[in-house]
Amino acid sequence: MSTPFPFTAVVGQDDLRLALLLNAVSPAVGGVLVRGEKGTAKSTAVRALSALMPEVDVVSGCRFSCDPDSPDPGCPDGPHEPGAFASRPARMVELPVGASEDRLVGALDIERALAEGVKAFEPGLLADAHRGILYVDEVNLLHDHLVDLLLDAAAMGASYVEREGVSVRHAARFLLVGTMNPEEGELRPQLLDRFGLTVEVAASREPDQRVEVVRRRLAHDDDPAGFAVRWADEEAAVRARIVAARELLPSVRLGDGALRQIAATCAAFEVDGMRADIVMARTATALAAWAGRTEVLAEDVRQAALLALPHRRRRNPFDAPGLDEDKLDETLEEFGGQDGDGPDGDDDPGPGPGGGPGGQPEPDDAPRSDGDAAARPEAGEDGEPQPSGGAGEQSPARAAEPFRTKVLSVPGLGEGAAGRRSRARAEHGRTIGARRPRGALTKLHLAATVQAAAPHQRARGRSGPGLVVRRDDLRQATREGREGNLVLFVVDASGSMAARQRMGAVKGAVLSLLLDAYQRRDKVGLVTFRGAAADVALPPTSSVDAAAVRLESLPTGGRTPLAAGLLKAHEVLRVERLRDPARRALVVVVTDGRATGGPEPVALAGRAARLFAAEGTASVVVDCESGPVRLGLAGQLAGELGGTAVTLDELRADSIAGLVKDVQGSRRAA
Repeated sequence: MSTPFPFTAVVGQDDLRLALLLNAVSPAVGGVLVRGEKGTAKSTAVRALSALMPEVDVVSGCRFSCDPDSPDPGCPDGPHEPGAFASRPARMVELPVGASEDRLVGALDIERALAEGVKAFEPGLLADAHRGILYVDEVNLLHDHLVDLLLDAAAMGASYVEREGVSVRHAARFLLVGTMNPEEGELRPQLLDRFGLTVEVAASREPDQRVEVVRRRLAHDDDPAGFAVRWADEEAAVRARIVAARELLPSVRLGDGALRQIAATCAAFEVDGMRADIVMARTATALAAWAGRTEVLAEDVRQAALLALPHRRRRNPFDAPGLDEDKLDETLEEFGGQDGDGPDGDDDPGPGPGGGPGGQPEPDDAPRSDGDAAARPEAGEDGEPQPSGGAGEQSPARAAEPFRTKVLSVPGLGEGAAGRRSRARAEHGRTIGARRPRGALTKLHLAATVQAAAPHQRARGRSGPGLVVRRDDLRQATREGREGNLVLFVVDASGSMAARQRMGAVKGAVLSLLLDAYQRRDKVGLVTFRGAAADVALPPTSSVDAAAVRLESLPTGGRTPLAAGLLKAHEVLRVERLRDPARRALVVVVTDGRATGGPEPVALAGRAARLFAAEGTASVVVDCESGPVRLGLAGQLAGELGGTAVTLDELRADSIAGLVKDVQGSRRAA
C-alpha cells in the first residue's frame, strides 16, 4: 500500500486545509468543494486528510459499518446483537467519474430475488463510505444519474436500492469532498448547494514557496516512508487537536449575537433558502472549537461566511464565486451583538498546524465586462454592411442581456452521454421496450421476463406457485431519456456584423444559447470567422464559462470568409467524432449569410454547407440580417445545410411556437 503525502507537509493552501479540518472536527458542516486549476494539490490534500481522521468503532462483521452504540435498525446485515465491535481507521472512498449506478449504490441479484425470494445484496461505494469520506475527483464531470443518487443519499442519510418491488435500504452518512477544475464545466446547482464549504485554490506565484513545493514533492517520491516519518510529529499534533476539538464542540456556545450576524450576512448576500444559515452556524461553531474556545466570536462568523457563502450567491453560471469582503465587514459590524462581538473582523481564526488564515483568493475564471466596450460610434451602426474590403478590426462590443431561448434539439434517437437536450436511449426515462441484457442486468422488464419464462414452465418441472426463471429469460428494459449534445457555435465576426447594436444583440443571443447549453449539460465549442480565415476560439469543452469569456472579447471587422468558417467547423466535428462517437452535434451558425473574399465565395460556402447536409448533422442558422431590405441569404444557407433558419426575435422562448418542430421537420425533409 502506498504511503500518502502527509497533510501537514502541504505547502500553503491555508483555506483548503482549514476547510478540510473543520469537516473533520464537525462532519455536520457538510463537506467541501475544492475549485481550482490543475496541479494545485487538491487531490493530495484530500487524500491526506483520511490519515488524520479519528478511528471509528463498528459492529464486528457488519458490511455497512454500523455504530455499536446505535446500530441501524434497518441494516441488511442486522439485527445486531450488543457486544462485539472493532475499531478501524475511517475510510476514504473514491468515486470514479465513470462508475456505474450499481457500483455506487450496490447491486441486487434480481434473478435470485424472483426465483428464490432472497435479497442477495452486494454493497456499493455508499456503504463503504458510511461514517467516512466520499471523495469525487472531477466532480463536475460526474454523470447526472450518479449526481441524483448522491443528492438523495446526502439528503436522507441513507441509500435505497429498488428493483421491481424488491428494495434494500442502509445508512449512508459520509463527508462529501469534491474537487474540480472550473475550466471543464460547472456543477449542477442542486449538488453545488449540498457542499457545506467551498474554497478556491491556485498555485503560488512566490518563487520561494514554489521551490519548497517541488522540494517536498521530490523528497516524498524518493522515499515515501522516510518522508512520512519526518512529518509524524506534526501529523500526530493535528490528529490530537482534531480529537480535542471534537470533544470541545458540544460545549461551544453560539450566542444570539452571532446568530444575528449569520442571519444578517445571508440576507445581505441574498442566498437562496436556509441551508446557508445552518452551514454558517455549524462552521462558526467548529472554528471556535478548533481554536480551543467555547464562545463563537465575530471572527468565526466572518471566516464561516468566506467558506460557506461564495458558491451560494451565484445567480447564473457566468457569475464568479466570491464575496465582497467590505460589504461582509459592514454587515458584521452593523449587526454585532453583545455576545457575538470579537475583534474587528480582520483577525485570523486561530492558526495552527494545517489551519492557517483563510483569506479568499480573487476568482480568476469569470468573464469580465469591458467598461469601455461601448466605444465611439462608427459608420454602419444602422445595421447596413460596411464595404467588404475596408473594414478594419474593431474593439469588442458588449453583449446584450441574455434571454430564455427556444429549445433546439437534434432529431432522431441518440445514445450519447446523459443530458437534457435530445431524445436518446438511456438508463433512466420512460420504458419503450425490452431486450436481452448485455452483461449485468440493471433494469428488469418484468412483463417481458415473465413472458419469456412462461412457455417453459412445464418442461422445467414447475410444481409450486413460484415461477421457474432461468438466466436466459431475463429481459433488460430499454428506456428513452435525454442526452447532452455538442453545440458548436460558428459565429460571423466580419465587418458586415460589426455594427455596435447588431453585434451586441448577436453576442446576447449566443450568450443565451450558452446558458441553455449549461442547463442541458452540453459540451460547447466556438468557431469564429472574419478577415481571411476562421479560428477555433474554443475547442469543444464542458465549460460554458470559458466560452462566455471568449465571446466577450471577440473582435470584429474585415471580410466574411463564410466557407472557411464552415470548413473549420466541419474539421472540429470530425475530430470530436473520433473522441466521442456517441455524442451527436448541433451546429449553430450565427450570420447574416453574406460571403465575401476569395474567388466565388458564395459557391464555395454552398459546397461547404452541403458537407454537413450529406453527413446528417443537425444545424440551425440564426439570421442576423437587419434593416428594411433583407436578402434572405441566411435562409439559403440553412437550405444548403439541411437545417432551418431563425431570426434573433424568433430565438426567444416567448416568440413563435413550434421552433423545435421546424428544426426537426427540415432535417426529415432534407
